[in-house]
Amino acid sequence: HMTAALNAPLTGIRIVEFEGIGPGPLAARMLADMGAEVTVIARPQQGAVAAQLGGSGDNPLRRGKTVVLLDLKQDAARAEALALVAQADALIEGNRPGVMERLGLGPADCAKANPRIVYGRMTGWGQSGPLAQAAGHDLNYVALTGMLSLSAHRGERPIVPPTVVGDAGGALGLAFGMVCAILEAKTSGQGRVVDAAIVDIVAMLGGIAQWIRGSGMLDGPHPSPFHDSPFYDVYRCADGGSITLGALEPQFYALLLQKLGLDDVDRGRQFDPRTWPALKDRLTALFASQPRAHWDALLEGTDVCFAPVLSVAQAAEHPHNVARGTYVHTAGGGLDVAPAPRFLPLNGKAG
Repeated sequence: HMTAALNAPLTGIRIVEFEGIGPGPLAARMLADMGAEVTVIARPQQGAVAAQLGGSGDNPLRRGKTVVLLDLKQDAARAEALALVAQADALIEGNRPGVMERLGLGPADCAKANPRIVYGRMTGWGQSGPLAQAAGHDLNYVALTGMLSLSAHRGERPIVPPTVVGDAGGALGLAFGMVCAILEAKTSGQGRVVDAAIVDIVAMLGGIAQWIRGSGMLDGPHPSPFHDSPFYDVYRCADGGSITLGALEPQFYALLLQKLGLDDVDRGRQFDPRTWPALKDRLTALFASQPRAHWDALLEGTDVCFAPVLSVAQAAEHPHNVARGTYVHTAGGGLDVAPAPRFLPLNGKAG
């Protein structure tokens, strides 16, 4: 591996994770993947949702962490948790606002034990605002940011996106915020609360969408390249498989038409929405005429901006993902994923 000679960048950073579901554990796993020493404080009984969704096998979100079982309603357990916090650089919790305070483990309590603690709070709605005390899940948070509406075809209902958008986006935002605050605390000696609300983070990650929207190309009455054009879409193939195209740039669009043998289509009218419906119908029929493997062979690896729509199992077998070692087969026959991003030496020499 190229990274063998490099120490993980967060080596020596200690984090205490009060185990919740979903994004908090994922944020802590990201930090553990980067070399942080993560101690998970878990409830003695497994939660109902975790049991239903994850089963009884090894929890991949605990990868690389040390697990300590503590019932935080007991005074001795609370004292043990505070002792861990006193030795840590940061902590992560994912309860509703006020829960940690009621347990005697809120930011003020932890600051007494350790004034430089970075206190990471993973929630859907945030620490304040009218919805702060309401329950919610990924789909709800993404809906409230306006981003879910962008997954709908015209006049149709939006899709349910994979939890990558809300929970994982939120986890990444928390991990980023914590690294920022840990860096600052190293200099100032002062910790702070990181209020990582999924609604804020998904809205912030939508910056590109906001920019495109400003030009009238998204989220408006006008035809949008991302929703109505023939060159940025998902197409079904003869065997029921699907492919994706994203040929936005003129040179990529021209190459696409050339590869598909559509020499009669005027390259110069790519962004004329009046031409879109007819060409989309034509491409729909064309892609439906052959199995997906045919289009993979013709288009993959070229500059038409192409990828097949793969199942998770197929993604793990795809040559590009195999070459990069993106997916890992576990002993139990499941799939795990490699840490990301990767770190390489500046001099380009493998360790």
